[in-house]
Amino acid sequence: MIDSRRLQVLSEVARQGSFNRAAAELRLTPSAVSQQISALERGLGTAVVRRSTRGVELTEAGLVLIDAAEAITAELVTAQREIDRLATARTGKLTVATFTSGGQRLLPSALIRFATAHPGVELTVIESEPEDSLPLVRSGAAELALAYHFDGPPPVVDGDRSGLVWTPVLDDPMWIVMAADHPLAGARSLAIADLAEERWVSGCIWQSDLLQHYAALAGFEMRTACRGTDYQFAQSLVRAGVGISAVPEVALTMDPAGLVAVPLRPPAPCRFVGVATPRRRPSALAAALLQTLREAVRSLPPNPLTAGGGGAVGTISSGTPPTVLA
Repeated sequence: MIDSRRLQVLSEVARQGSFNRAAAELRLTPSAVSQQISALERGLGTAVVRRSTRGVELTEAGLVLIDAAEAITAELVTAQREIDRLATARTGKLTVATFTSGGQRLLPSALIRFATAHPGVELTVIESEPEDSLPLVRSGAAELALAYHFDGPPPVVDGDRSGLVWTPVLDDPMWIVMAADHPLAGARSLAIADLAEERWVSGCIWQSDLLQHYAALAGFEMRTACRGTDYQFAQSLVRAGVGISAVPEVALTMDPAGLVAVPLRPPAPCRFVGVATPRRRPSALAAALLQTLREAVRSLPPNPLTAGGGGAVGTISSGTPPTVLA
C-alpha cells in the first residue's frame, strides 16, 4: 500500500523541483524529504525521481503517482464539499469554468434553467480559457468546464492521464466577418483562397496559428492587422475597416449593424465546444447542469448576423448552422 504522506511529499518535490524547496514548504529537513522519497521507492521497487545537480525530475513511475495524487486530492475536495453541504444543510454549491464567448452566449440560459430547477444552489463561475479551466476540474476547484478545441482531437481522450471526460456539445463553424461596404460582402460563401489579399484581425491567439495553416494550404501567407484575444474587440475593429476576421458562430456579435458574416466553404477551420467533467463520478449538480446546458444549446436562437435580422445591413445566412450534438 502506498503511504499517502509519502505521496504528498512526492507531489511537493514535483512542484518545487528540488528536495530543499520542498522541505521548506513542508517544514521538514531536506534529509527527511529524501528519506521519505527513498522509502517510497523501496516500497514500489522502482525509482520515482531522478536526482541531478540541476534538481529533481520525475520518472515515468513518478508521473503515474502524481496523476494518482491529483485524482485523490480532487476526490477529497469533492468529498469535503459534500460533507460541508450535509453538515450545514445547504442545498449545495457548484463551480463552473467557462471561456468568454461560451459564457456570453451558451451558459446564461442554461444557468437560468438550472437555477429554476435547483433553487438555493450557490453558483460560482470562473472565466478561463481551456488550458486553465481543465486543470481546475482535474484539481476539484471546479465541477465542470465549458471549453473548446479547434481542428484535431479533443483536449481529453479516453484512456489518457487527464482524469477527465470530454462531452461534445456543439460544432461551432467559422464565419468571415467584414464591413458591410467590403467588396466581398455580397458573396454567398467564400473559400480561404478568396481572401489572400485581405488583412486579418484575430480574436484568439490559438486561432491565428490555425488560420495561418489554412492560408498556407491555399497558397498564401496571411497579413495580420491585429492579433487580439477577444472576438468582440476583433469585430469592432472589423466594423472600423481595419480588416476582416474569422469568428466562430457562438462568438459573433449580437449587434450586426455595419457588419456582414459570410460562411466559409470547406476546407475550413471549425471550433468544437464541449464540457469537461471528472472521470470519477461527477456530482449530481454537475451532471444536472451538463444536461441543462445541452438542452439550452438545442434551443439557442440564431445570431442576427447569420439570420439576416436585427441590423441595418442585410446579412448572409447560406452557411451550415452550428451542429448541436445530442
